[in-house]
Amino acid sequence: MTDGTTWNHDLMKAFHAWNQKVKGLCVLGVLASLGFFVNPQPAFAQATPSALSLQTSPTKVTFLGVHFLNARKGWIVGAGGTVLHTDDGGASWKSSPRRTNALLTAVTFADAMHGWILGQNGTVLHTVDGGKLWVPQDSGTNGMLYAADFLSTDQGWVVGSRGVILHTEDGGESWADQVSGTTADLFGVHFLNEKRGWAVGALGVILATTDGGKRWGLQTTNNPATFFDIVFTDNMAGWAVGTQGAIFQTLNGGEVWVDHTRPCGSPCIKPADLVNIQFMNSLVGRIVGERGTILETQDAGFTWQEIEPLNSETLYAQSFPDLSHGFAVGDHGTIIHFETAPPQP
Repeated sequence: MTDGTTWNHDLMKAFHAWNQKVKGLCVLGVLASLGFFVNPQPAFAQATPSALSLQTSPTKVTFLGVHFLNARKGWIVGAGGTVLHTDDGGASWKSSPRRTNALLTAVTFADAMHGWILGQNGTVLHTVDGGKLWVPQDSGTNGMLYAADFLSTDQGWVVGSRGVILHTEDGGESWADQVSGTTADLFGVHFLNEKRGWAVGALGVILATTDGGKRWGLQTTNNPATFFDIVFTDNMAGWAVGTQGAIFQTLNGGEVWVDHTRPCGSPCIKPADLVNIQFMNSLVGRIVGERGTILETQDAGFTWQEIEPLNSETLYAQSFPDLSHGFAVGDHGTIIHFETAPPQP
């Protein structure tokens, strides 16, 4: 039994498809004063905030997943089986032949040729030719699949509803069900290598493994927040983000998770959810979420700067092929392009 984190499968209400993972999506408006390290005067290079621009979308459906191989070539997936691709950095987007009408939640590539799309009803689509043709794979489950992490063209993990964790060693030709030890919906997964990985989800769940998922153990947060995403930059430093502005950090591999969620203030304004976090390297990271929220750090999370949003559409996913270019997608066909100048010493 999950804690009300079911999805709304009415494709006419795609706006709510992601929001129904939890009761009420809301993203923290100001996190610029967050501090994660002891040193009060970090000697990091300073960078100007990213310049944002809206790209023209051929559809107004909700986009839930995006992946760019480089600054020009990328894919977007979303409601109604939508799959879009671009070869010119988003100046134009083309629709791929529809393989399903299911809600598609994520897209990822292991290299230029091998990619996977996840979605509703256990949907897994696979390409071996750079996205020209997407072929269904049998996941062995009929639940919702939310996120994937592939270390190579053969080895990857997928997480989904009711605590599902799937593992493949042959590129998805076969999937093995790993025992997560939880029935909470899992929304994010991240592996550093073939042994060390984490998964996050509802009810404050953060799971960790040191043997490739043969055994998963619960890490303690003492917080009931639903976590949507998790990322580690090395064996020690990691972040998890989630409901009502939840942002947790660890500096010891998850043995201790420190709550850096900012209070709602006075008068209290309901904080919003942080949906996706990515780090391009050990210093540069971004968080996206509801109401167009974008937070950036150039100093390993010592400070987070809020970027003025272009609109109020919720952003669900992001992809940054390099330090200068990035993309985020969300409600009503929103596609945002990031352009970042090199940091100045």
